[in-house]
Amino acid sequence: MYNWNDLKYFLELSRRGKLVEAARKLHVDHTTVSRRITALEEALNARLFDKSPRGYQLTDAGLRLLPLAEQMESQSTTLYQSISGKDASFSGTVRLAAPEAMGINIIAPNMGRFREKYPDIELELVAETRQTSLSKREADIAITLARPVSGRLVAWKLCDYRLRLYGAPSYLEKHPAIRTVDDLSDHQFIGYIDDLIQMPELRFMDELLKNPRIIFRSSNVMAQYKAALQGVGLAIIHCFMATNEPGLVPILSDEISVGRQYWLMVHEDLHKVARIDAVCKFLTDLFRQNQHLMLGETGQTIF
Repeated sequence: MYNWNDLKYFLELSRRGKLVEAARKLHVDHTTVSRRITALEEALNARLFDKSPRGYQLTDAGLRLLPLAEQMESQSTTLYQSISGKDASFSGTVRLAAPEAMGINIIAPNMGRFREKYPDIELELVAETRQTSLSKREADIAITLARPVSGRLVAWKLCDYRLRLYGAPSYLEKHPAIRTVDDLSDHQFIGYIDDLIQMPELRFMDELLKNPRIIFRSSNVMAQYKAALQGVGLAIIHCFMATNEPGLVPILSDEISVGRQYWLMVHEDLHKVARIDAVCKFLTDLFRQNQHLMLGETGQTIF
């Protein structure tokens, strides 16, 4: 029979990927983590991690064990809370995957407020626009552009948001006036690299414009934003980034507008874990209170 206590070492190493970081979090020496993992692997007669220069990666056996160990962790916390009447679980690490524009412009600037409310939760933000697998535990929580259609996931809509066409005054002064959509044929644009777009929700340029002349492409939305500010060309930009930016002017706001949604999802095994629930509630409240900014509407912003 394996030692149940070894599971906490397994969970921390699976989340951190490095012995030293797992040991620091558990307040033990890294040799202790290594020894307990070895003991667990011997007891289960299975190799749980593969070691590489990047750290420790879960094997197939480790991936099978992970949701079971997380269930036990969650049930243990629930047991303690139910019996003791104390909430001792607003602590630990939560990894959040979010689209880069949102992560950089909304979540990161609100970390001060989050830390005031939950000082013992360590939030890891993976801010990049790509598909993230919760089943493989690449993150604990993910914010996506579409509702998941499969998997053991709990999901809800965070908010609607909007993108519009913007240009810098320096660009507009040097190019023909834009009064109708047909006038855009004389202009230059900034956009994504087509064959690197992973999500269909990002293919909005083709929906709005006929054969746009794109002179600068990037897979990074912040690079597109910075290029637009420098007057390189016109770009379709999130309203929450551009609405309060004096260096960008909206163009044909009524004719050119893209509506999208952000969805929050968490694995079914984790959504009742207190630290996970705390992050989910914080994000849900944050976006719902600022729906007007997400849509590019006027109103008081609490970011």
